[in-house]
Amino acid sequence: MKKLVNDPKNVVDEAVAGFAAAHGDIVRVSSDPTFIVRADAPVSGKVGLVSGGGSGHEPLHGGFVGVGMLDAAVPGAVFTSPTPDPIFAATQAVNGGAGVLHIVKNYTGDVLNFETAADLALAEGIEVRTVIVNDDVAVKDSLYTAGRRGVAGTVLVEKIAGAAAERGDDLAAVAAVAEKVIGQVRTMGVALTPCVVPHAGEPSFTLAEDEIEIGIGIHGEPGRERIQLEPADAIVDRLLGPILEDIPFVSGDSVLLLVNGMGGTPQIELYIVFRRAAEVLAAKGITVTRTLVGNFTTSLEMQGMSISVLKLDDELTELWDAPVQTAALRWGR
Repeated sequence: MKKLVNDPKNVVDEAVAGFAAAHGDIVRVSSDPTFIVRADAPVSGKVGLVSGGGSGHEPLHGGFVGVGMLDAAVPGAVFTSPTPDPIFAATQAVNGGAGVLHIVKNYTGDVLNFETAADLALAEGIEVRTVIVNDDVAVKDSLYTAGRRGVAGTVLVEKIAGAAAERGDDLAAVAAVAEKVIGQVRTMGVALTPCVVPHAGEPSFTLAEDEIEIGIGIHGEPGRERIQLEPADAIVDRLLGPILEDIPFVSGDSVLLLVNGMGGTPQIELYIVFRRAAEVLAAKGITVTRTLVGNFTTSLEMQGMSISVLKLDDELTELWDAPVQTAALRWGR
């Protein structure tokens, strides 16, 4: 294993310190407990948005803290949920008097710890709503979740809900927009190689040289099936089939198409994937009106990708297009 780390125990603390040093115009960082908050928080009269989870998925979630998106992100240890205390502290830090929305990926530890933090906030007089992101169509249940996992669709929830909060929507309205996105986005991924958690020092699972895992989770959880490596177009077809059948998406829909890298896949390959996905959607009469390609919800250095499709309407499109200024997404300012 070769990694650019010092002591594996200090990976998250040192990464967060580096993030703060690089993006001090956008965020500030608390170190005890650890969380990342937008530089101007709390914003009076604005709903605060807090998300978080295990580290190792960067830029999720810290890279999406800033104007037009999250107000705070709480990083846990690598692939490990943050505890309630820093989530509660982050909730307090972004409370501008209009309440706080927790955006939580559907993993048991995340759900339980955010719930506890919400209870602590309520005791302090802070109104909290929670939405659970569960966009992964690969499996219904796993050892890591009760129900579907939250994966790359989380980025779309954070952006669109963040825009709703930025324009002044109240807590109920921001939560409703977030739920709308959750209801209309579906994702499925594939792994070509495993990842290596720094403190473990060895791959989290094994794949033969000619094998891939269809429906992989962002922590290396098992997918639907393990198959022989196929050409890119065939892999895209395998992923898109279950996605499009799930809502279902139909001819005449307008969608946002996200091709997300898992951390170790070159951009050139992601665009090969995007090309095929756009072809398949067009053949079904589905119009891609918004796009995103790159590494947004990763799994350390895993080679692979995921495809997310979000059914758009005028409101969601307007909120997606709204200005955003974060380390990982910026436009319109």
